[in-house]
Amino acid sequence: MKIKELLTYLESIAPANYQESYDNSGLIVGDKNKELSGVLLCLDSTEAIIEEAIEKKCNLVIAHHPIVFRGLKRFNGKNYVERVVMKAIKNDVAIYACHTNLDNVRNGVNAKIASKLGLINTRILSPKSILIQITTQVEHSKSIKLQEALQGIGRINVLEGKEESQLRIVVENGRSHEVKNILKKEGLSFFTNEIKEKAGEIGSGMIGELREAIPEIDFLKQVKEKMQASCVRHTALLNRPVKKVAICGGAGGFLLGAAIGKGADVFVTADYKYHEFFDADGKIVIADIGHYETEHYTIELFSELIRQKFTNFALYCTEHNTNPVRYLF
Repeated sequence: MKIKELLTYLESIAPANYQESYDNSGLIVGDKNKELSGVLLCLDSTEAIIEEAIEKKCNLVIAHHPIVFRGLKRFNGKNYVERVVMKAIKNDVAIYACHTNLDNVRNGVNAKIASKLGLINTRILSPKSILIQITTQVEHSKSIKLQEALQGIGRINVLEGKEESQLRIVVENGRSHEVKNILKKEGLSFFTNEIKEKAGEIGSGMIGELREAIPEIDFLKQVKEKMQASCVRHTALLNRPVKKVAICGGAGGFLLGAAIGKGADVFVTADYKYHEFFDADGKIVIADIGHYETEHYTIELFSELIRQKFTNFALYCTEHNTNPVRYLF
C-alpha cells in the first residue's frame, strides 16, 4: 500500500482543515505515492527518531508536533530542525504531523487524556463555531503575497495549477468577512461553502466529570500518577471536592475562561507562566503537569487508530522519550 492511503485515513478522522491557522500539520517531508514499508509513531520528530525509523526500516514517521512550523530558508544543518529534515530526505523517510487537527476533534488528544483520568460525560470545552471555506483562483506571481495577507486569519490550502493557484481558506464564520474584504481588494472572485459538522464535535479542550467527587489533593496525586508526570505545578487549593474537570493537552491557558465559565473545579493543562497562575483568582485550581506529559499518550492514540484499520505493515511506537525538559528532584 502507498503512504497516501494511510494519510487519507488519518485525515478522515482529523481533517487537515481543522488545524489552527498557526499550525503546519500534514505531510512535511516525503512522497505520498511511495510504497509504505513501516511506520514509527512519536510525539516529536527528532534526529534520534529519524535514526530509529531507519533502523526499523520505516519510511514514514507520524508525529504529533510538526518539525517545521514556518519556512526554512537554508539547509546547512545549523539547527536540529534543518538536520532532521535533511536526514529524513537523505534516507527517504517521510514525516507527517497530525497536531491541532487531532486536538480539535471529539475523539482526539483530549479524549485520550479524559480516558486516562477516568472522566465521564465528556464534551468539547470550547466548541468551534461554523467553519466556512472560501475558494479563489490567483496567478502564481500573486499567490505568495495573497497568502501573506491572509496569514493568521484562517488555514490556507494551496493547489498549484499550470497557470494559477487555487487557494482554499478555512475560517470560522465570524472572520469570513476579513477574507472576503482582502479578496475583493485584490479584485478576485471567490465562492464560499459551509463545512458542516455536528454541533459540539469540533473545538478546543474537553470537560468531564469524575464518577465520585474526591478531595483536591487526592485528585492531583491521581493526575500525577495516571499521566506519568514528574511533578504537578498548581495554584492554591480551594478546600472543596473535585467533581468537574477541564483538560487541554499542551498549552491550554487560552481556555481558562471557558473552564471557569463551565464550572470546572480543576483545569489540567501545561505551559503556564508565573503571572498566568494568578488568573485562577480563587475560582479554580490550575494544574500544570508539563507539555510532554499531557500529550505523550497521543502515541498510543495513533497506534489504536491505525491498528483498527490496517494490519498489513509494521507499526512501531518510538522507544525514545523526546521530552526536552528534565527535572532535578
